[in-house]
Amino acid sequence: MDRIDAAVIGAGVIGLAIARLLARAGRSVVILEREQSFGTGVSSRSSEVIHAGLYYPPGSLKERLCVAGRALLYAYCAERGVAHRRCGKLVIAADAAELPALEAIAGRGRAAGVADLALVDGPDIRLLEPALRCRAALHSPSTGIVDSHGLMLALLGEAQDHGALVAFRAPVEAIERRADGWLLHAGGTRFGAAMVINAAGLDAQAVASRIDALPAALVPPLHLAKGHYFTYGGRVPFTRLIYPLPVPGGLGTHLTLDLAGGARFGPDVAWVERIDYRVDPALAPRFLVAARRIWPEIDPDRLQPGYAAIRPKLSGPGEPPADFLIQDEAAHGLPGLVNLFGIESPGLTAALAIAEEVRARLLGGPAGP
Repeated sequence: MDRIDAAVIGAGVIGLAIARLLARAGRSVVILEREQSFGTGVSSRSSEVIHAGLYYPPGSLKERLCVAGRALLYAYCAERGVAHRRCGKLVIAADAAELPALEAIAGRGRAAGVADLALVDGPDIRLLEPALRCRAALHSPSTGIVDSHGLMLALLGEAQDHGALVAFRAPVEAIERRADGWLLHAGGTRFGAAMVINAAGLDAQAVASRIDALPAALVPPLHLAKGHYFTYGGRVPFTRLIYPLPVPGGLGTHLTLDLAGGARFGPDVAWVERIDYRVDPALAPRFLVAARRIWPEIDPDRLQPGYAAIRPKLSGPGEPPADFLIQDEAAHGLPGLVNLFGIESPGLTAALAIAEEVRARLLGGPAGP
Protein backbone atom coordinates (compact mmCIF):
# COMPACT_ATOMS: atom_id res chain seq x y z
CA MET A 1 0.00 0.00 0.00
CA ASP A 2 1.28 3.46 -0.91
CA ARG A 3 2.12 5.92 1.86
CA ILE A 4 2.61 9.68 1.69
CA ASP A 5 3.38 12.44 4.14
CA ALA A 6 0.23 14.53 3.76
CA ALA A 7 -3.26 14.16 2.33
CA VAL A 8 -5.00 17.49 1.77
CA ILE A 9 -8.75 17.11 1.32
CA GLY A 10 -10.25 19.86 -0.81
CA ALA A 11 -8.79 21.70 -3.79
CA GLY A 12 -10.20 25.12 -3.01
CA VAL A 13 -7.97 28.09 -2.30
CA ILE A 14 -7.33 26.97 1.30
CA GLY A 15 -6.43 23.38 0.42
CA LEU A 16 -4.21 24.49 -2.46
CA ALA A 17 -2.40 27.03 -0.28
CA ILE A 18 -1.74 24.36 2.37
CA ALA A 19 -0.59 21.81 -0.20
CA ARG A 20 1.81 24.37 -1.69
CA LEU A 21 3.46 25.06 1.66
CA LEU A 22 3.76 21.41 2.66
CA ALA A 23 5.21 20.51 -0.74
CA ARG A 24 7.67 23.39 -0.49
CA ALA A 25 8.69 21.99 2.90
CA GLY A 26 9.73 18.76 1.18
CA ARG A 27 6.71 16.65 2.14
CA SER A 28 5.02 14.28 -0.28
CA VAL A 29 1.49 15.60 -0.80
CA VAL A 30 -1.69 14.35 -2.45
CA ILE A 31 -4.65 16.70 -2.88
CA LEU A 32 -8.00 14.88 -2.87
CA GLU A 33 -10.88 16.64 -4.62
CA ARG A 34 -14.29 15.07 -5.17
CA GLU A 35 -15.14 17.33 -8.16
CA GLN A 36 -13.54 17.17 -11.60
CA SER A 37 -11.59 20.41 -11.19
CA PHE A 38 -10.17 22.65 -8.49
CA GLY A 39 -11.95 25.54 -6.80
CA THR A 40 -15.52 24.68 -7.79
CA GLY A 41 -17.09 25.30 -4.35
CA VAL A 42 -16.82 28.24 -1.95
CA SER A 43 -13.65 29.48 -3.67
CA SER A 44 -15.35 30.05 -7.02
CA ARG A 45 -18.31 32.04 -5.69
CA SER A 46 -16.85 34.89 -3.68
CA SER A 47 -16.67 38.64 -4.27
CA GLU A 48 -12.91 38.19 -4.97
CA VAL A 49 -12.17 40.95 -2.46
CA ILE A 50 -8.83 41.31 -0.69
CA HIS A 51 -10.02 42.51 2.71
CA ALA A 52 -7.98 44.92 4.81
CA GLY A 53 -9.15 43.50 8.16
CA LEU A 54 -11.73 45.92 9.55
CA TYR A 55 -14.52 43.86 11.01
CA TYR A 56 -13.22 41.05 13.17
CA PRO A 57 -13.10 40.70 16.98
CA PRO A 58 -9.76 41.57 18.61
CA GLY A 59 -7.59 38.51 19.05
CA SER A 60 -9.66 36.34 16.74
CA LEU A 61 -8.17 34.14 14.05
CA LYS A 62 -10.16 36.09 11.48
CA GLU A 63 -8.53 39.34 12.59
CA ARG A 64 -4.97 38.00 12.78
CA LEU A 65 -5.05 35.85 9.66
CA CYS A 66 -6.86 38.44 7.52
CA VAL A 67 -4.30 41.16 8.25
CA ALA A 68 -1.35 38.79 7.81
CA GLY A 69 -2.94 37.14 4.79
CA ARG A 70 -3.54 40.44 3.02
CA ALA A 71 0.17 41.26 3.07
CA LEU A 72 1.11 37.74 1.98
CA LEU A 73 -1.49 37.75 -0.80
CA TYR A 74 -0.45 41.07 -2.32
CA ALA A 75 3.18 39.94 -2.28
CA TYR A 76 2.35 36.55 -3.78
CA CYS A 77 0.22 38.04 -6.56
CA ALA A 78 3.00 40.46 -7.47
CA GLU A 79 5.62 37.69 -7.45
CA ARG A 80 3.60 35.15 -9.42
CA GLY A 81 1.87 37.54 -11.83
CA VAL A 82 -1.66 36.89 -10.50
CA ALA A 83 -4.02 39.63 -11.67
CA HIS A 84 -5.14 41.91 -8.85
CA ARG A 85 -5.74 45.58 -8.11
CA ARG A 86 -5.43 47.55 -4.88
CA CYS A 87 -8.49 49.67 -5.67
CA GLY A 88 -9.54 50.57 -2.13
CA LYS A 89 -13.03 50.72 -0.69
CA LEU A 90 -15.40 53.02 1.16
CA VAL A 91 -17.60 51.85 4.02
CA ILE A 92 -20.44 54.35 4.17
CA ALA A 93 -22.72 55.84 6.81
CA ALA A 94 -25.93 56.87 5.11
CA ASP A 95 -26.91 59.33 7.85
CA ALA A 96 -25.80 60.70 11.21
CA ALA A 97 -27.37 57.78 13.09
CA GLU A 98 -24.86 55.42 11.47
CA LEU A 99 -21.78 57.46 12.38
CA PRO A 100 -21.05 55.67 15.70
CA ALA A 101 -21.05 52.27 13.98
CA LEU A 102 -18.72 53.59 11.26
CA GLU A 103 -16.35 55.01 13.86
CA ALA A 104 -16.38 51.68 15.70
CA ILE A 105 -15.31 49.89 12.53
CA ALA A 106 -12.50 52.39 12.08
CA GLY A 107 -11.34 51.83 15.64
CA ARG A 108 -11.45 48.08 15.28
CA GLY A 109 -9.49 48.19 12.03
CA ARG A 110 -6.79 50.42 13.51
CA ALA A 111 -6.51 48.16 16.55
CA ALA A 112 -5.97 45.23 14.18
CA GLY A 113 -3.04 47.02 12.54
CA VAL A 114 -4.77 48.54 9.50
CA ALA A 115 -2.86 51.80 9.61
CA ASP A 116 -4.06 53.59 6.47
CA LEU A 117 -7.75 54.14 7.34
CA ALA A 118 -9.31 57.59 7.08
CA LEU A 119 -12.77 58.89 7.96
CA VAL A 120 -13.99 61.29 5.27
CA ASP A 121 -17.13 63.33 4.70
CA GLY A 122 -18.65 66.01 2.50
CA PRO A 123 -16.33 67.33 -0.23
CA ASP A 124 -13.72 64.67 0.46
CA ILE A 125 -16.20 61.91 -0.39
CA ARG A 126 -17.12 63.64 -3.64
CA LEU A 127 -13.44 63.94 -4.53
CA LEU A 128 -13.04 60.18 -4.11
CA GLU A 129 -16.36 59.07 -5.64
CA PRO A 130 -18.45 61.89 -7.20
CA ALA A 131 -21.53 59.67 -7.69
CA LEU A 132 -21.68 58.53 -4.05
CA ARG A 133 -24.28 60.02 -1.70
CA CYS A 134 -23.72 59.44 2.02
CA ARG A 135 -23.12 61.27 5.31
CA ALA A 136 -19.58 59.95 5.89
CA ALA A 137 -17.31 57.12 4.81
CA LEU A 138 -14.36 55.11 6.01
CA HIS A 139 -11.69 54.96 3.30
CA SER A 140 -9.66 51.72 3.24
CA PRO A 141 -6.93 52.06 0.57
CA SER A 142 -5.55 48.57 1.29
CA THR A 143 -8.68 46.77 0.14
CA GLY A 144 -8.43 45.24 -3.33
CA ILE A 145 -9.67 42.62 -5.76
CA VAL A 146 -8.00 39.49 -7.12
CA ASP A 147 -8.53 36.93 -9.86
CA SER A 148 -9.36 34.01 -7.58
CA HIS A 149 -9.13 31.44 -10.38
CA GLY A 150 -5.72 32.75 -11.38
CA LEU A 151 -4.63 32.63 -7.74
CA MET A 152 -5.70 29.00 -7.37
CA LEU A 153 -4.04 28.09 -10.65
CA ALA A 154 -0.77 29.60 -9.40
CA LEU A 155 -1.01 27.79 -6.04
CA LEU A 156 -1.74 24.46 -7.71
CA GLY A 157 1.06 24.92 -10.23
CA GLU A 158 3.58 25.73 -7.52
CA ALA A 159 2.47 22.77 -5.41
CA GLN A 160 2.87 20.48 -8.43
CA ASP A 161 6.28 22.00 -9.20
CA HIS A 162 7.33 20.77 -5.75
CA GLY A 163 5.98 17.27 -6.31
CA ALA A 164 2.39 17.47 -5.08
CA LEU A 165 -0.17 15.32 -6.86
CA VAL A 166 -3.86 16.07 -7.29
CA ALA A 167 -6.59 13.45 -7.61
CA PHE A 168 -9.90 14.69 -9.00
CA ARG A 169 -13.15 12.76 -8.66
CA ALA A 170 -11.71 11.28 -5.48
CA PRO A 171 -14.29 11.71 -2.71
CA VAL A 172 -13.14 10.60 0.72
CA GLU A 173 -15.15 7.61 1.92
CA ALA A 174 -13.41 6.84 5.23
CA ILE A 175 -10.37 7.81 7.28
CA GLU A 176 -9.04 5.29 9.80
CA ARG A 177 -6.58 5.90 12.60
CA ARG A 178 -3.59 3.52 12.53
CA ALA A 179 -0.57 3.20 14.79
CA ASP A 180 1.66 4.84 12.18
CA GLY A 181 -0.77 7.52 11.01
CA TRP A 182 -3.87 7.40 8.86
CA LEU A 183 -5.46 5.09 6.29
CA LEU A 184 -7.61 6.90 3.73
CA HIS A 185 -10.25 5.39 1.48
CA ALA A 186 -10.80 7.80 -1.39
CA GLY A 187 -11.76 7.52 -5.04
CA GLY A 188 -11.84 3.74 -4.94
CA THR A 189 -8.31 3.34 -3.56
CA ARG A 190 -6.56 3.15 -0.18
CA PHE A 191 -3.32 4.72 0.95
CA GLY A 192 -1.56 5.73 4.13
CA ALA A 193 -0.65 9.24 5.25
CA ALA A 194 1.20 10.66 8.22
CA MET A 195 -0.92 13.83 8.12
CA VAL A 196 -4.49 14.59 7.06
CA ILE A 197 -5.71 18.14 6.48
CA ASN A 198 -9.45 18.49 6.08
CA ALA A 199 -9.95 21.67 4.02
CA ALA A 200 -13.16 20.55 2.37
CA GLY A 201 -15.12 23.79 2.87
CA LEU A 202 -18.84 23.07 2.81
CA ASP A 203 -18.04 19.37 3.16
CA ALA A 204 -15.61 19.73 6.07
CA GLN A 205 -18.12 18.45 8.63
CA ALA A 206 -19.12 15.54 6.41
CA VAL A 207 -15.47 14.56 5.92
CA ALA A 208 -14.80 14.89 9.66
CA SER A 209 -17.70 12.54 10.39
CA ARG A 210 -15.88 9.86 8.37
CA ILE A 211 -12.79 9.96 10.63
CA ASP A 212 -13.26 6.93 12.84
CA ALA A 213 -11.18 8.21 15.78
CA LEU A 214 -12.68 11.70 15.92
CA PRO A 215 -15.44 12.05 18.53
CA ALA A 216 -18.70 13.20 16.95
CA ALA A 217 -19.01 15.89 19.63
CA LEU A 218 -15.97 17.64 18.13
CA VAL A 219 -17.65 18.11 14.75
CA PRO A 220 -19.41 21.49 14.96
CA PRO A 221 -22.83 22.13 13.42
CA LEU A 222 -22.84 23.57 9.91
CA HIS A 223 -25.08 26.54 9.10
CA LEU A 224 -25.62 27.45 5.46
CA ALA A 225 -25.86 31.14 4.61
CA LYS A 226 -26.74 31.74 0.99
CA GLY A 227 -25.69 34.97 -0.64
CA HIS A 228 -27.13 36.15 -3.97
CA TYR A 229 -25.39 38.52 -6.37
CA PHE A 230 -26.94 40.72 -9.03
CA THR A 231 -24.70 41.99 -11.83
CA TYR A 232 -24.92 45.35 -13.53
CA GLY A 233 -25.00 45.41 -17.33
CA GLY A 234 -22.89 48.45 -17.96
CA ARG A 235 -20.22 50.69 -16.50
CA VAL A 236 -20.65 52.14 -13.04
CA PRO A 237 -19.27 55.55 -11.99
CA PHE A 238 -17.15 54.13 -9.17
CA THR A 239 -13.48 53.22 -8.97
CA ARG A 240 -13.60 51.74 -5.47
CA LEU A 241 -15.66 49.11 -3.73
CA ILE A 242 -18.61 50.58 -1.82
CA TYR A 243 -19.87 48.86 1.36
CA PRO A 244 -22.76 49.71 3.68
CA LEU A 245 -22.49 48.95 7.38
CA PRO A 246 -22.47 45.21 8.21
CA VAL A 247 -25.71 43.32 8.81
CA PRO A 248 -26.33 40.15 10.86
CA GLY A 249 -24.63 37.28 9.04
CA GLY A 250 -22.68 39.38 6.53
CA LEU A 251 -21.14 42.66 5.45
CA GLY A 252 -24.26 44.02 3.79
CA THR A 253 -25.19 44.16 0.11
CA HIS A 254 -22.23 46.00 -1.35
CA LEU A 255 -20.91 47.10 -4.73
CA THR A 256 -17.83 45.24 -5.91
CA LEU A 257 -15.88 45.55 -9.11
CA ASP A 258 -14.07 42.92 -11.12
CA LEU A 259 -10.78 43.20 -12.96
CA ALA A 260 -12.57 43.52 -16.30
CA GLY A 261 -14.49 46.60 -15.18
CA GLY A 262 -17.77 44.86 -14.42
CA ALA A 263 -19.80 45.47 -11.28
CA ARG A 264 -22.07 43.44 -9.04
CA PHE A 265 -24.20 44.02 -5.96
CA GLY A 266 -24.28 41.45 -3.17
CA PRO A 267 -24.27 39.25 -1.32
CA ASP A 268 -27.37 39.32 0.82
CA VAL A 269 -27.90 36.77 3.62
CA ALA A 270 -30.46 33.98 3.29
CA TRP A 271 -30.30 31.09 5.75
CA VAL A 272 -30.99 27.83 3.90
CA GLU A 273 -31.19 24.12 4.69
CA ARG A 274 -29.56 22.80 1.54
CA ILE A 275 -27.10 23.86 -1.13
CA ASP A 276 -28.87 25.53 -4.01
CA TYR A 277 -27.15 28.05 -6.27
CA ARG A 278 -30.20 29.37 -8.10
CA VAL A 279 -30.85 33.11 -8.12
CA ASP A 280 -34.54 34.01 -8.12
CA PRO A 281 -35.19 37.02 -10.43
CA ALA A 282 -37.96 38.00 -8.00
CA LEU A 283 -35.21 39.26 -5.66
CA ALA A 284 -34.51 42.15 -8.06
CA PRO A 285 -36.68 44.78 -6.27
CA ARG A 286 -34.91 44.12 -2.96
CA PHE A 287 -31.50 44.38 -4.60
CA LEU A 288 -32.54 47.58 -6.36
CA VAL A 289 -33.38 49.15 -2.98
CA ALA A 290 -29.96 48.17 -1.64
CA ALA A 291 -28.18 49.35 -4.80
CA ARG A 292 -29.93 52.74 -4.70
CA ARG A 293 -28.57 53.37 -1.22
CA ILE A 294 -25.16 53.37 -2.88
CA TRP A 295 -26.04 54.73 -6.33
CA PRO A 296 -29.39 56.55 -6.54
CA GLU A 297 -29.11 57.02 -10.31
CA ILE A 298 -28.76 53.31 -11.10
CA ASP A 299 -30.64 52.10 -14.19
CA PRO A 300 -32.90 49.34 -12.80
CA ASP A 301 -33.20 47.64 -16.18
CA ARG A 302 -29.49 46.82 -16.12
CA LEU A 303 -29.58 44.99 -12.78
CA GLN A 304 -29.75 41.27 -13.55
CA PRO A 305 -29.53 38.00 -11.59
CA GLY A 306 -25.89 36.94 -11.35
CA TYR A 307 -24.79 34.02 -9.19
CA ALA A 308 -25.08 32.72 -5.64
CA ALA A 309 -22.69 31.50 -2.97
CA ILE A 310 -23.10 29.36 0.12
CA ARG A 311 -21.05 30.31 3.19
CA PRO A 312 -20.13 27.50 5.65
CA LYS A 313 -20.91 29.23 8.94
CA LEU A 314 -20.45 27.90 12.45
CA SER A 315 -23.09 30.24 13.91
CA GLY A 316 -26.70 30.43 12.87
CA PRO A 317 -29.38 33.13 12.71
CA GLY A 318 -29.40 35.37 15.77
CA GLU A 319 -26.11 34.01 17.10
CA PRO A 320 -22.87 35.99 17.46
CA PRO A 321 -20.51 35.56 14.49
CA ALA A 322 -18.16 32.61 14.90
CA ASP A 323 -14.43 32.61 14.34
CA PHE A 324 -12.51 30.29 12.03
CA LEU A 325 -11.98 26.90 13.70
CA ILE A 326 -8.60 25.30 13.00
CA GLN A 327 -8.87 22.10 14.99
CA ASP A 328 -5.61 20.28 15.68
CA GLU A 329 -4.11 17.75 18.09
CA ALA A 330 -4.51 20.13 21.04
CA ALA A 331 -8.29 19.88 20.58
CA HIS A 332 -8.79 16.24 19.62
CA GLY A 333 -5.61 14.42 20.70
CA LEU A 334 -4.99 12.89 17.26
CA PRO A 335 -1.48 13.60 15.93
CA GLY A 336 -1.26 14.67 12.30
CA LEU A 337 -4.90 15.69 11.89
CA VAL A 338 -6.12 19.23 11.21
CA ASN A 339 -9.76 20.06 10.50
CA LEU A 340 -10.69 23.48 9.14
CA PHE A 341 -14.28 24.44 9.91
CA GLY A 342 -16.19 27.62 9.12
CA ILE A 343 -13.66 29.04 6.66
CA GLU A 344 -15.83 31.74 5.13
CA SER A 345 -15.00 35.39 4.47
CA PRO A 346 -12.23 36.57 4.83
CA GLY A 347 -10.96 33.11 3.88
CA LEU A 348 -9.75 34.12 0.42
CA THR A 349 -7.73 37.01 1.84
CA ALA A 350 -6.43 34.88 4.71
CA ALA A 351 -5.64 31.78 2.62
CA LEU A 352 -1.84 32.07 2.65
CA ALA A 353 -1.79 32.95 6.36
CA ILE A 354 -4.13 30.03 7.14
CA ALA A 355 -1.70 27.78 5.27
CA GLU A 356 1.19 29.13 7.36
CA GLU A 357 -0.81 28.46 10.52
CA VAL A 358 -1.56 24.87 9.52
CA ARG A 359 2.02 24.21 8.47
CA ALA A 360 3.30 25.50 11.81
CA ARG A 361 0.83 23.38 13.79
CA LEU A 362 1.81 20.24 11.88
CA LEU A 363 5.52 20.74 11.37
CA GLY A 364 6.43 23.17 14.13
CA GLY A 365 8.19 26.49 13.85
CA PRO A 366 6.65 29.94 13.56
CA ALA A 367 3.24 30.39 11.98
CA GLY A 368 4.37 33.19 9.71
CA PRO A 369 3.50 36.90 10.05
